[in-house]
Amino acid sequence: MLQVRENDAQAFEELMLRYQNRVLSLLSHLVGQRDLAEDLAQEVFLRVYRARKSYVPGAKFSTWLFTIAGNVASNALRSKSRRREVHLSPRSSDTGAQSLEAAAIAASGLMPTRQIDKAEMCAAVQQAIAGLNERQRMAVLLAKFEHFSYADIGAVMEMTPQAVKSLLSRARYNLREALQPYLERGAPVNGVANEGIDEVQKTSAASSETNL
Repeated sequence: MLQVRENDAQAFEELMLRYQNRVLSLLSHLVGQRDLAEDLAQEVFLRVYRARKSYVPGAKFSTWLFTIAGNVASNALRSKSRRREVHLSPRSSDTGAQSLEAAAIAASGLMPTRQIDKAEMCAAVQQAIAGLNERQRMAVLLAKFEHFSYADIGAVMEMTPQAVKSLLSRARYNLREALQPYLERGAPVNGVANEGIDEVQKTSAASSETNL
């Protein structure tokens, strides 16, 4: 980033190559639409480039970067809310979805008590994650997907480490409440019928949206 600050275009390209997949994955799970996340990822790196002259080394670069990504996602979600659109299931790559599945199950402290198809599990976990509020979802993704410490998450979300710990505790409880009936007996997640899970499974966890 220090090289980028000195207008090194090659350094900026390298920066994007190193971080674009992580930023895109985070944004996809935050906003629930792959195409929107791709646009927002471009906005994130555009903001990084525009802010290059004011960049001062301090906290980890990734913390600074994900702070920008979180702000961009929040703005997009507010805009979506004004349009009253609800996106039920975020789209993600197979690898990202499986990692998110494992992270959500680990965060909830639950293990499946029945055999579950991976695609079905992925859809259910995505619904559970989507059911968290914006701040809980962000904290879970940073903790389990990016392996951020409480302090790093706090720097991104402007919270104390103790507040982050409390936020994650509530998020784990909510994930556990959402996933336990499904993992044990196949009950709907967050009030979404099993048919909805089947449909997501058929479309490889593609985004679904309902206009209210």
